[in-house]
Amino acid sequence: MRHGHTLFKAMLVTAVGAIALVAGMGFSGALKLNTGSGIDSYEFLDPIVDVHSTLAQRYVHEIDDKALQAAAINGMLEALNDPYTMFVPPVEKNEFSKELLGEYVGIGAQIVMQDQWLTIVSPLEDSPAIRAGILPGDRIKEIDGKSTNGKTDVECVQMLTGEPGTPVKLLIERKGTEFTLDIVRNQIKTRSVKGVHRDEADATRWQYLIDPARKVAYIRLTQFTPKCSDEIDEALKSVGADKGQLKGLVLDLRGDPGGVLSEAERIADFFLKSGVIVSTKGRAVPEKITRAEEPGTYPDFPIAVLINGSSASASEVLAGALVENNRAITVGTRTYGKGSVQTVETLKTGKGAQLKFTEQGYYLPSGKSITRKDDSATWGVDPTDGFFVSITDKELIDLVRVRREEEVIRSGQAADAAKKWSDPDWILSYLKDPQLAAALKAVQVKVDTGEWKPTGEPGKTQASVSIGELTRLELTRERVLRELTRLENRITALATTAEGTTPTHTNDLLPDDIKLEGGKLEIYDKDGKHISTLRLTDDYLERWLMDAGVEKADGAAAASDKPVDPAAPKPEVTKPQVDPAK
Repeated sequence: MRHGHTLFKAMLVTAVGAIALVAGMGFSGALKLNTGSGIDSYEFLDPIVDVHSTLAQRYVHEIDDKALQAAAINGMLEALNDPYTMFVPPVEKNEFSKELLGEYVGIGAQIVMQDQWLTIVSPLEDSPAIRAGILPGDRIKEIDGKSTNGKTDVECVQMLTGEPGTPVKLLIERKGTEFTLDIVRNQIKTRSVKGVHRDEADATRWQYLIDPARKVAYIRLTQFTPKCSDEIDEALKSVGADKGQLKGLVLDLRGDPGGVLSEAERIADFFLKSGVIVSTKGRAVPEKITRAEEPGTYPDFPIAVLINGSSASASEVLAGALVENNRAITVGTRTYGKGSVQTVETLKTGKGAQLKFTEQGYYLPSGKSITRKDDSATWGVDPTDGFFVSITDKELIDLVRVRREEEVIRSGQAADAAKKWSDPDWILSYLKDPQLAAALKAVQVKVDTGEWKPTGEPGKTQASVSIGELTRLELTRERVLRELTRLENRITALATTAEGTTPTHTNDLLPDDIKLEGGKLEIYDKDGKHISTLRLTDDYLERWLMDAGVEKADGAAAASDKPVDPAAPKPEVTKPQVDPAK
């Protein structure tokens, strides 16, 4: 059984941290794990291995080793209380790479389940799907002879993806006619850079000039994938930024969750001649300060960076670097507040499994950490004063709906003269986007007058964010309380039906008819020493105390049933003398 111990330890050691592993039959030396805490690997892993060994030999049912191994690894990661550290088993590696890098092997199409069938929203640029003639609205009825009816989008994606160069046969329904297409899967690189609308001459290309007369461009970055800086560079050169022809830019980072930090650094360097871009440091790595350099920097032009509560990580690095170096303004709402850098390691004995873990924190040029914690009053990157522009949930839904329509690649689409992209009022009415309208107007005014003039709500940045967050949390609390009340009523109804009598609470601490709001709660320690007086701000005290490890003291039940005379003198509490030296 010792051989099994060693194998199990090796698997766990790999997931825990840095390894010094000596291979060889019959090796009996100590396996050391550099944890920085003075604990070697055997000391750390022996209890875990003993538990596994005992369960494997004596548990009432046969155990699932893979499930236990996954639980052991995930248990360690959960103890870190870090939502960005995660274990990626081999079976999930492809999907993880797709989300992290924007790369996968498939046909290249946006899909949706519509009327129980897989339906094409749009083929992607330079993809097998678009080369095969797939069109928006095509219904994929079968994939390699298997019906898509009733399946989930995840199941259909698994059927469409595979190895590069392998064919997939699709049965397609288009306008009542069915036909088959054979498409060869290929490596798909999702483009992260988008423009304001599709080019009328070539629907696979984006048009980046939002105001051709003023030479103002609009570029949206959806994720910091590898080489997305090349896409940004290409978009800027397409509007003449390298030749001094671009007069203004709206850079949209809304909804961008981040990604590769070095890409954010390179994009910032496009716009900065000098100054700190970002600094990173961690326990196991020295501090690194990234500075801008003049070679390769584009000529100056006004920049408005659009941000919101879903702009995170690398988005915040880029926005913060441009703002703190006085190169741009920010428009919208406060960013998410993720100031940590993750590293992805392929585990040596994990058969392709990966570990994504937080290794460093990053800091803006001012030295500020934008990390949002439970006790943070401020976090992230704020809009520039005078350019705070809020957006409602309904406006956001309408915005996304219209934007998706504009992203669809349609063959033979002609220019629409009714679409006035350079008019902020038209953008507000058609695109349903008050933040883009405010950013565009700000850049246009800057181009025309040389000054930044507020197009949002001045002086509302920090206060409005705090109030908004507080309102959302209070609403959540109210919903939880209402759900608790419904749950209690349901329990009472069911118990009454089952027993024929109304049940009593197992921990009924207070009479039901008293009003506690405005009252006081006195706290004493076990020796009777007064600790604190708490004022009650609502009537929910009993609800929280029921799970707080308290019970009625002797005589409390009888006292609680007696009417209270407000004019009666308060009973004295005799407190024992406490020797402060004890």
